[in-house]
Amino acid sequence: MQRRRPTTRRTDPRTPRITRNAAVAAATAACTIGAVLFAAGPADAATRHALPGSTPVWATSANDAGAAAASTDVEGEVYLPLRDQQGAEALATAVSTPGNARYRKPISPRAWIARYAPTKASADEVTDYLRAQGLTITAVPASHQYVVFRGPASVVGSVLGTSLHRYRHEGHTLVAPASAPTLPAPIAGLVSGVTVDQGRLLTHPELVRQGQTPVTSTPARSLRQQATAPTGIDAQCSQYDGQHTAPVPAAYGQTRVRTFACGYVPKQIRSAYGVDTLAAKGVQGQGQTVAIIDAYASPSIVRDTNTYSAANGEPGLTSATFAQRIPAPSQFTDQVLCQQPSGWQGEETLDVQSVHAVAPAAKILYVGGTNCGGGLDVAMSKILDQGLADIVSNSYSDGGEDVPLSTVRGEENLQLQAAGEGIGLYFSSGDDGDESASLGSAQPDFPASSPWVTAVGGTAIGIGQDGRKTFETGWGDVLDQIVSSDRGNVYSSPLPGDLVGGGAGGGRSTLFDQPAYQRGIVPASLANGKRVSPDLAALADPYTGFAIGIRPITDDGTLATGPYQDETYGGTSLASPLTAALSAIVQQTTGARIGFANPTLYATYRTTPSAFTDVRPPRSPIALAYTSATSGKDYLVTLDHDTSLTTARGYDDVTGLGAVSFSGMTQVARH
Repeated sequence: MQRRRPTTRRTDPRTPRITRNAAVAAATAACTIGAVLFAAGPADAATRHALPGSTPVWATSANDAGAAAASTDVEGEVYLPLRDQQGAEALATAVSTPGNARYRKPISPRAWIARYAPTKASADEVTDYLRAQGLTITAVPASHQYVVFRGPASVVGSVLGTSLHRYRHEGHTLVAPASAPTLPAPIAGLVSGVTVDQGRLLTHPELVRQGQTPVTSTPARSLRQQATAPTGIDAQCSQYDGQHTAPVPAAYGQTRVRTFACGYVPKQIRSAYGVDTLAAKGVQGQGQTVAIIDAYASPSIVRDTNTYSAANGEPGLTSATFAQRIPAPSQFTDQVLCQQPSGWQGEETLDVQSVHAVAPAAKILYVGGTNCGGGLDVAMSKILDQGLADIVSNSYSDGGEDVPLSTVRGEENLQLQAAGEGIGLYFSSGDDGDESASLGSAQPDFPASSPWVTAVGGTAIGIGQDGRKTFETGWGDVLDQIVSSDRGNVYSSPLPGDLVGGGAGGGRSTLFDQPAYQRGIVPASLANGKRVSPDLAALADPYTGFAIGIRPITDDGTLATGPYQDETYGGTSLASPLTAALSAIVQQTTGARIGFANPTLYATYRTTPSAFTDVRPPRSPIALAYTSATSGKDYLVTLDHDTSLTTARGYDDVTGLGAVSFSGMTQVARH
């Protein structure tokens, strides 16, 4: 189904946002909120103002499944505008752009909050009003940029002058306002928007396991009907590229192909990205802090990582290399829509262990959200408001860009704060290609599509016995099952197959105009005047993936865990922390603080394109033999097939400027 788009779009990152009518702003600025307003219900307020851009685009009559039950517990978020929007954007641009007098001269969190953040008085007025109407305030950050609240659907709807309905969207039934929310004029004048959008709770980790295929994949009829007699292939995983091969029906001129990776280990990853010799000399990220944000928290992360590290001859986590700021399990909310703590445990494990693999002496700060909605904003604000790290890896995203504009603006303001403070935000670009299969139209994932963050796409790589890359191509897997027939082993459908095994997200934004740093580098045929993501790429393909160690959660209520096991993960959830960890090594060796990297990335590309590994289509298709350990079925995995997104010479919408490397990022840091 084609999805309806918002009629208002964001422009260039340096363009001021749409402001309220000046007369209304002047009038509301002079208003104070008295006891009468607090005591009165919304229906008693003489004047209410609608909050544009505060309803999801999918909350339409066609999707309406009726009013939400009055007692339904829902989360909402009220966003407050920055005091100096243009100034915050100008600062973010200046400290991030080579050649500017303020380049790499960020300000402190305290200074940023004092100059640009909403005032505490404004936030207090909003929170006092919401409390007086019967809502529970769950969080207000030190920057006062938003207020997170909860309450029954009937109360939330009454406070916002609307009713909350249930809507069918992406296979779920989600709660959202049936009409534009409104607030009394004195309060509306203090805020920029509000969201009560359970679609935010579909924010998901960008993680893919071997053998995992999206629900949107359509197996061929022959695959369902073919006999599943043993094929005799039984592909054995390879500890390095080319260690094993397996016989397959003729494909791309071959009858034997290399097999899938067992899962690369830390030493191989360091070697492939050019930091192995540095690690041997003791350069391992000392003095750097990489923050990781996910929902919830793994109860076994330290134990798992130390077991994994010992098995691979790596140093374990210590108080100097790992810290957590996490909610108590009793504070976890919205577990069902957010895919439960168990659904995020693998993500946290992958993030922590991949950063520790590349930069074993760097400090990892894990900050967990109470859920995958407002909880992630709160986690981000903890880092930004206290300056707890200058590199932040975020391996999660919304499905596409169908996010209310009030939410987009609120998220952008956090990103502006990060850039102004010299903090680099790295976001996974997504794992479902152009999203057209699930959303009905091609679009990148937000927040990676924002022009104020660095979007990390994905590649597939081979690492040879000597630790060096044997190939690198775009991540986009298509699987074709190999079945036994009276003609011998055959493919269940024409090559390359029809089972999508995931692919890096990216493409042309539907929300954001092209930022200045991309002009002249991103081909006009891709951009058409819009922001295109990703910006960089790193290992993401699960069939050439990363080995982790985990004790999986077996009970989401008690957070009990099972026995330790080895697994192999991929997804741009891997690419983002790898890039963040590599940046930490680069910052240690150069003494530079990269901050928001994009303007420097593209400026470096303009003068030294060789700083980036250009990822192009392979001269002949690369395919791997894969046998599922759970089903025993055999597949041919063809690489570099990422929906409508394609690798190409120069910038492309799968890998951006190219694959990261230590030498390349060093040139970026020294630019």
